[in-house]
Amino acid sequence: MVIAIIALLSTLSVVALNSARVKARDARRVSDIKQIRTALDMYFDNTAPNNAYPAGPTGTSTLGVTNSVCLTASGWTTTAGCSGTVFMQKVPGDPLDSLSYVYAVGTSSATYTITYNLENGGQKVATPVTMGE
Repeated sequence: MVIAIIALLSTLSVVALNSARVKARDARRVSDIKQIRTALDMYFDNTAPNNAYPAGPTGTSTLGVTNSVCLTASGWTTTAGCSGTVFMQKVPGDPLDSLSYVYAVGTSSATYTITYNLENGGQKVATPVTMGE
């Protein structure tokens, strides 16, 4: 009987811990997207009078990896090329390797989308105006 109670309590605590981890990763994702949006807004303001967002190296980019790890006045660059005016020294990637933040600039370069996934909320799309809510 005592073993059954201990097993039940340990199972409940593991479930509660996993739920807290999911909520923490989702909170980090929202925070990361807000930081990226702030850096993109600074980049946009810096490109006056053209006011444009940076193009992704391949049209759409997975942020935080390969060519999109740093945002400078020249656009998305690698860490080795992060010099000059820097808007974001290290662009964050998703806390889970199986998910990612995907950036795409609009056709006019005056808008963009960042597609990301919340573990408790499905796919979201952030734009210069919204967070995908």
